[in-house]
Amino acid sequence: MIWLPRASAGRNAKRLLCGLILSIAWFGGAEMGACKGTPSDVTGVADPQTYLQEIVSELQKKWPKNRTITIVFHGHSVPTGYFRTGQVRPFDSYPHLSHVALQKRYPTSVIEIIRTGIGGENSVKGAQRFEKDVLAKNPDVVAIDYSLNDRHLGLEQPRKAWESMILQAKEAGVKVILLTPTADQRAKLNDPSDPLTQHAEQVRALAAKNGVALADSYDVFQRYVADGKQLGPVMSQGNHPNRKGHEMVVPMITKWFFEPAKVLPATARTASPNKVSH
Repeated sequence: MIWLPRASAGRNAKRLLCGLILSIAWFGGAEMGACKGTPSDVTGVADPQTYLQEIVSELQKKWPKNRTITIVFHGHSVPTGYFRTGQVRPFDSYPHLSHVALQKRYPTSVIEIIRTGIGGENSVKGAQRFEKDVLAKNPDVVAIDYSLNDRHLGLEQPRKAWESMILQAKEAGVKVILLTPTADQRAKLNDPSDPLTQHAEQVRALAAKNGVALADSYDVFQRYVADGKQLGPVMSQGNHPNRKGHEMVVPMITKWFFEPAKVLPATARTASPNKVSH
């Protein structure tokens, strides 16, 4: 049974129907048609000052007008908190560090961070469980990070899987943040032909195509290497960042929650406490 709270019966039915259509279309390679949930002419990454503006207005509220804002981090071992093989340190990983930064910025907010990552998983498997493991949590925002484990699949299968998750989230009224990959010491980060670079470019293109948020972790690591720095000090093992590496990712996520506060009118802080529309 799938939990679908705080939504009308009609919206729930449409969401379930479109989820089924999207899954069939993804596996069959068909067009996703009317359930795309976005205009076909979207051509650009979302605006950081407006994309999460309504959610940020909720974060600024005080009790008793505030409500819980739920952010789900969906992906593989990195957002799950794996450091060295077998060692899990969630409180040193970017979901938790982002939570700390958001709570510091919005001290009257109630923020719930949920991790749905599975170590070793790729986006194809992540898409298969997206409805029951992510959307069932009724999130306000979902962040997706899979590219490190997508390389062995090529580009086409992950593209379909990522787009399936994006479109299901948008149909459910959930805001989306796509993350490009963190570093792998075996990859040539500034080589356009390296598979990890190609997957990073594909994630950037998907964010632009679908008008959603982009947390460009890969760009941070690319610039780090371009400055002549070695990856070793920010990695716990070949393909897992350490706390310093995770800290490099955090500003790419939190800017989407910080930028809207610069332009929100004061009246936004006293708006209705009901769940915002997406």
